[in-house]
Amino acid sequence: MSLPQEIVGLIPAGGHATRLGLLPCSKELFPIGWQSDGTGKMKPKAVSAFLLEKYKAAGIRKAYFILRKGKWDIPQYYGDGEVVEMDLAYLIMNLPHGHPFTLDQAFPFTRNNFVAFGYPDILFAPEDAFSQLIAKQGDTKADIVLGIFPIRPDQQWHIASFGHDGKIDTIARKTPPPEIPRLGFGIAFWTPKFSLFMHEFLLRAIKQDVFVAPDGNEYIMNHVLQAAIDEGLSVESVVFESGFILDVGTPDDLFAAQVEQSAAVRKVNRDKE
Repeated sequence: MSLPQEIVGLIPAGGHATRLGLLPCSKELFPIGWQSDGTGKMKPKAVSAFLLEKYKAAGIRKAYFILRKGKWDIPQYYGDGEVVEMDLAYLIMNLPHGHPFTLDQAFPFTRNNFVAFGYPDILFAPEDAFSQLIAKQGDTKADIVLGIFPIRPDQQWHIASFGHDGKIDTIARKTPPPEIPRLGFGIAFWTPKFSLFMHEFLLRAIKQDVFVAPDGNEYIMNHVLQAAIDEGLSVESVVFESGFILDVGTPDDLFAAQVEQSAAVRKVNRDKE
């Protein structure tokens, strides 16, 4: 696959994992399943490693972790990225007002790059999801391409609604009518145009000293994406109808992910016998 230009992966890691309670490490390093260390021995696999693998599968070799102060175990674990065969660097977030502000900390370094974005505590499939987003952008020249996944009825998510033209017209935390498929935004790929749009959008909020969205909630990515749609930026999507998405930032889904990954390892071991 021919990449449009250098693509940089962004990894927001500024949260406090309040939904999970007290953890012995940053939630981005919490072990989910197992992986081979290259010598055939199995070792625990950090949840954020799944996102890094998806980036690598799309040919992305550079990524920024954006940390809050105190999460020094992440750079201690990954170092310069050699252990995952990527180039990794670390930025410190300045404004603790939600994911968009965290991501915007990378703007001085990525303003001229295409950007791939995923959450480090969210598992998803298919493996080539980012490759499909990149290909869609190449075909459509869209400013943003969103990865859309089926969402379980019990999951709280950024639900995407589509207009008659087949394009996304709203992204919001809401419950659609039962007859409407629950489809939610989970990953994204965007151009420098959207990076600049988000930067200027957040600058206005900073200058106005308003750090909550009009709906009264902390700014999250769906607020910025909805503003981009409303302002006429070109937004395309890839719907992974047979894919899945799982937020391991919640206790129930963390347990489900651990069970699923353990079962996968057992299957591999049985196949080797």
